[in-house]
Amino acid sequence: MKKKILPRLSSLLCLSSAFLLAGCDWALLDPKGTIGAQEKSLILTSTYAMLLVVIPVIVLTLLFAWQYRHSNTSAEYLPKWSHSNKIEVVIWVVPSLIILFLAVLTYQTCHSLDPYRPLEEEASVKPIHVEVVALDWKWLFIYPDEGIATVNQLAFPVNTPVDFRITSDAVMNSFFIPQLGSQIYAMAGMQTQLHLVANTAGNYLGESANFSGRGFSDMRFRALALSNDDYTAWVQKVKAASEQLDNSNYPKLAAPSEANPVEYFSHAEPGLFDQIVAKYNNGMVMDKSTGKMLHVQSAMSDMNMKE
Repeated sequence: MKKKILPRLSSLLCLSSAFLLAGCDWALLDPKGTIGAQEKSLILTSTYAMLLVVIPVIVLTLLFAWQYRHSNTSAEYLPKWSHSNKIEVVIWVVPSLIILFLAVLTYQTCHSLDPYRPLEEEASVKPIHVEVVALDWKWLFIYPDEGIATVNQLAFPVNTPVDFRITSDAVMNSFFIPQLGSQIYAMAGMQTQLHLVANTAGNYLGESANFSGRGFSDMRFRALALSNDDYTAWVQKVKAASEQLDNSNYPKLAAPSEANPVEYFSHAEPGLFDQIVAKYNNGMVMDKSTGKMLHVQSAMSDMNMKE
């Protein structure tokens, strides 16, 4: 009876594993941008390096358990064995070399994949600037150069760098487009930066990677990597929207909502992003060019004079 049950049980476990894995989304291993591809390479290289220790340990553990099992009376018995120089060299030198390799790899990639570091593509292609605000439970995207804003939909031209400024007007969140790479936190009263590029046109999932309350599971957006012509048409579609975003209706937008639909705003009030950051800093905001803290009104006046 037991002989019949065990094969059935093993088959059931294999089938259940297949069903579970069928629901997995390997977005990180299917990058569509330069940063995502470098991060995939980093993940795989680190994994392979660590497997150089993990696989031999697992194999040897099973081998020793089989070799020195109770029923194997022919196994060599050495009750007074205590030391082996060869074994000591292997168990110390190999892991040390792997740790050294991972340390160098980590140091290099921490600098080359710094989210604040502009992409090399910006030397030849003008970037798109997007200001990101994490709300409960939705994402607000402000395009300062185009003067428009959207909710839960982000668009940019393919092969064009995108410079993000990110903050939160709610609890801490994490901005993440898995196939483009580099999740980064969004925090109230602070602004972080991120530089990404999509090398393949597509419709990619964006999400919050940090639990933020009841509506967290629906706090997702779509990132559209479009051709230049399609991006221009998208901008014109947003500019044709009837809604506008300013200080009078922003509080309504910022109020908590779940599974919020995509919204377009044909006009976004200039300096709104800086005002959102400054409201948590006694009206002060950092000047990006000088690194000094300025009152938000002074910063906006300087910005208008430059324009």
